[in-house]
Amino acid sequence: MNEYFTYDPRLKIRIPQLTKSWKVYSLHTQNRVLTEWETIRGHIPDRISELEIEINKKQEELNHEENFERSCELNNEISELASIINDLWIWFRTTQQISTSRIHG
Repeated sequence: MNEYFTYDPRLKIRIPQLTKSWKVYSLHTQNRVLTEWETIRGHIPDRISELEIEINKKQEELNHEENFERSCELNNEISELASIINDLWIWFRTTQQISTSRIHG
């Protein structure tokens, strides 16, 4: 199954990486890919929860930070974590009904 998925270090999950149109793959391969994707997809809410905990810690730190530069860094870090959460939710909603152009890019 690794040939149909690639690890995204930013999201810290494997995402579909299909090189051909979905219809070209055999029904057996489609089912294997979808089964693997459902397993990966099932872990996305846990990953989002981890990121929300990180955001909360950074927000707490920001509440007590007096150094302007560090405050800016924390804001950037929080923004990046929020962006990752947004991307994870997009992938979480990606299902077999989505076109392959959406699945692999």
